[in-house]
Amino acid sequence: MADPTNEEEDWELEEGIPKPYDPVVQKFFQGRDALIAEEDKRRSEGNFRELLSPMAAEACSIVNQIRFEEMQSVWNPAEANQNNESVQTAIFPGMKFHLAKDRIAQTKLWNIVRRMPKGCLHHCHLDAMVDQDWLFREALSTDGINISSQQSLHSTENRRSAPFSFRFTKKLSNPDTSLWSESYPPNTWVPLAATADSFPEGGTEGFIEWLKGRCSITPDDSIKHHDGVDDIWRKFIFCIMVTASLMYYEPIYRKYLTKFFQELVDDGVRYVDIRAAFHFEYRKLDSEEAEDDYFEPIRVLKEEIENFQSSEKGRSFWGARMIWTAIRSFDKRDIVKCMWDCVETKKAFPDVIAGFDLVGQEDPGPSLADLLPILLHFRKICAQNQVNIPFFFHAGETSTSGTPADQNLFDAIVLGSKRLGHAFSLYKHPLLMNMMRDRHICVECCPVSEEVLRLTSSITEHPLPALLANGVPVSLSNDDPAVLGQGDAGVSHDFWQALQGIENLGLEGLGSLAENSVRYAAFEDLDSKQWTADVKGGAYGTGIRAKRMKEWKHEWEKFCQWVVTEFGPDVDLDPES
Repeated sequence: MADPTNEEEDWELEEGIPKPYDPVVQKFFQGRDALIAEEDKRRSEGNFRELLSPMAAEACSIVNQIRFEEMQSVWNPAEANQNNESVQTAIFPGMKFHLAKDRIAQTKLWNIVRRMPKGCLHHCHLDAMVDQDWLFREALSTDGINISSQQSLHSTENRRSAPFSFRFTKKLSNPDTSLWSESYPPNTWVPLAATADSFPEGGTEGFIEWLKGRCSITPDDSIKHHDGVDDIWRKFIFCIMVTASLMYYEPIYRKYLTKFFQELVDDGVRYVDIRAAFHFEYRKLDSEEAEDDYFEPIRVLKEEIENFQSSEKGRSFWGARMIWTAIRSFDKRDIVKCMWDCVETKKAFPDVIAGFDLVGQEDPGPSLADLLPILLHFRKICAQNQVNIPFFFHAGETSTSGTPADQNLFDAIVLGSKRLGHAFSLYKHPLLMNMMRDRHICVECCPVSEEVLRLTSSITEHPLPALLANGVPVSLSNDDPAVLGQGDAGVSHDFWQALQGIENLGLEGLGSLAENSVRYAAFEDLDSKQWTADVKGGAYGTGIRAKRMKEWKHEWEKFCQWVVTEFGPDVDLDPES
């Protein structure tokens, strides 16, 4: 029987097809390689790659090989079938986060990412950061926490859709009534612990599961992209409102903050710029009345940061600051009041308040252009009160093009926003990408959030690679992990998604994103010129930022050494030899 290889070679020779080593083929590849190298010079992580130490370069090669091997095994459906796994959905690299989450935890890549020093967290919302199972159990054990609903939750349908909220109060008009009874008087406060115990579908444990289903984006919610962005945002807003009604009671709030900081440190995060929408009611211990201003929650935040930093676990924690946020859909009077609250609180706690932002779904508006008069007014009252409160705007968190939500990107840049939250539609604007690169404006990218909230169907279709290829500075954040499905406050799931889902990122690219998080963190108040000079100077500067960047780089090298020691002996870096 004839050798098919020889037959193929004979046919190619007879046909005149050039060999791979022929000059014409080699010339093509030389031109191709030169073109790729030229594009690589524009990449945002290009300089970081060039300056890798030998140890870091070896670690990156090891991780690349582990990623390749897991693509062939963990994410290979044929391999799963061969191992007799019970697989309920198609397995492939880049599958939807909620469908892949349990499988992610089985990988070496996950163990590596969990260990990685992640620097700073730029984009997170305080009322959606801590594991919900912990939060709800803490509420059940806190005296005086009650629950109320606008209607009886006696039926399955009402339990699925009726709104409810929490509050501390000891003044109960009808404490023996049941939320699960058809005769429940609407908006009546009833004790949370007794309500949980009498839950008709499994008592307290069933109640906690029901709460988690109502207060988070479930796997079923996350994959229904055909229902659209507005649909998922309706549930998302409800989730945030419910958890906010629970956590701003002082005993819970203090423990929540400590848990938050612990989860960050456990995940390799050393500093966080927190966002919170200041339209909540805050109550001190045993107080029936909400505070008239926000001095107290900020005072407690400052106190708990200091308490944590003085603990054994928190010794390595650099700290936290607050980006004050108003809800963009609220009445202008409410937003201006929120602005005044921000200014007054900044005067009282200058080291805690880092900036100002507007939050809420961008698509329905109002846009930054719509709100321009009151944003300019905010600048004026800041100047009159001699406080420096820069903008850190959400902008371009939309899948649309040319709409007011998309054009928020233009407005945010013109208004001098120090970073841009999400900026999902930025890749459609080459001019703006060049401006972001040249002006050193960082994008706070949230891969899991942007998938779960239906801007993209998976990490493989995310625009992050386009931003990196165009030299835009980017950091990775987790947005609202307790609601969106990551679980705790750590950012490892978002790091893992980027590393596994983007072919040409690698550990070196991930390291660059982590370094960016330190470079662009709001450690201290700086005017625009100082900020730009400080960011450009990086580790070669003289301030806090330079010190933190040097500390992160030291942690990075230690991490790379761990990767080489832990995984190097088991990885063949030249599998074809």
